[in-house]
Amino acid sequence: MNIQWYPGHMTKTRRQIEADLKNVDIVVEIIDARIPISSRNPDIDAICAGKPRLVILNRADQADPAQNKAWGEWFRKRGCSVLETDAKTGKGVGQFSAVVQNVLKDQIARWQERGLVGRPVRAMIVGVPNVGKSTFINKVAKRKTAKAGDRPGVTRGKQWVTVDRGLELLDTPGILWPKFEDEEIGLRLAFTGAVKDEIMDVETLGCHLMTFLATYYPDALAAGYKLPAVPQREEEENDVAYGYRLLETCAQKRGMRISGGEFDTERMARVLLDEYRGGKLGRFTLEQTQEN
Repeated sequence: MNIQWYPGHMTKTRRQIEADLKNVDIVVEIIDARIPISSRNPDIDAICAGKPRLVILNRADQADPAQNKAWGEWFRKRGCSVLETDAKTGKGVGQFSAVVQNVLKDQIARWQERGLVGRPVRAMIVGVPNVGKSTFINKVAKRKTAKAGDRPGVTRGKQWVTVDRGLELLDTPGILWPKFEDEEIGLRLAFTGAVKDEIMDVETLGCHLMTFLATYYPDALAAGYKLPAVPQREEEENDVAYGYRLLETCAQKRGMRISGGEFDTERMARVLLDEYRGGKLGRFTLEQTQEN
């Protein structure tokens, strides 16, 4: 699999971010706590070099709590401040302004020495599509200011959002990198909905996700689909073949059939993706830190 998805508006977004950096004091990068590396644009480090950084581990409520802690330490070792949030419910979002003020306390002190009392902190919000940027901004601002949606690519142009007299946010459209060299990164992004489902075969994607869950989280998979046990992988089965057999097993359990009596594996794949993305299968992180 070689996913390439780099619409023209993303090229424009990169140029826009580079141009707007001089107008902001801190870069706030929102990532998906379930896939902390796969949901980062590796170009962001180079684009935003030299600016104070705050990493938001969003959807932390759907990720493994122990892994949230481990990833927090991983980012701190690399010079970033970290905040765990669940933008949908607002958990952790209330701490955002105080964390930003703390990260920039030395800068704010210098402003005050120069008589710039009351100058607002300006923060740029960046992240790949569908990590919850707009929902996060709306929660911080306590009003609907940014258009939010479950599908990637909703946010288009840049927009300034005034939170209060001390904080202004610059929202930017989601930006991906030109090509996913690592197939696993492409799959993880697709699992969480960061890549539009239309560019991939949903049934194949469901096969890969089934195989991953059966390999690393068999108890959660068995509980979610009321299986006595997850069927063992046969020696000759590759990821797709094994995943397809699991889709058939779960489709049978859910009574999903099409004309002719065959199991509706495509429908089962869509259900699997929806339930995974909705956090209904449990809390787990699909990537571990390199220190583990």
